[in-house]
Amino acid sequence: MTPSLNVDLVDARSLVVSREELLVRVRVAKEKGLRVVFANGCFDLLHVGHVRYLAAARALGDLLVVGINSDQEVSTQKGEGRPILPAEERAELVASLASVGYVTIFNEPTVTELLLLLKPDVHAKGTDYTEETVPERDVVRYYGGRVAIVGDPKDHSTSEMLSRLAINKR
Repeated sequence: MTPSLNVDLVDARSLVVSREELLVRVRVAKEKGLRVVFANGCFDLLHVGHVRYLAAARALGDLLVVGINSDQEVSTQKGEGRPILPAEERAELVASLASVGYVTIFNEPTVTELLLLLKPDVHAKGTDYTEETVPERDVVRYYGGRVAIVGDPKDHSTSEMLSRLAINKR
């Protein structure tokens, strides 16, 4: 017996949108009264810490929007040899998670511009931050949003995974 295809499945690539398209979709969501949550990161090699962070962020609202750092920014932040996966693939992987509504790729060092454009109700950051160390906290408070720290303790990292792979390769 051949399994049937679920015609309701969404192609994750269709959830990866430009900044302009994202603005339209977020405005529509807000007009419908939906609570918008924004999360961001490199997501270079998707791991359980990322999944838990995004699930916890989504639990704070109705629509989770995720900003993915561009390849150039990941290289600047993480160093030579990074990212492992190109931005488009990282974005598609993140968009395939059930907790994620939309994904966009950004090329700035911080998400300040995206936050000012979208004005999400909540800006969710991982547990490697506190509310007072989030770089964009003042911007979020300025437009009336709130910062939330979510996810499990920061005991998972792509850098750590890469180190373990290098050791096992020897």
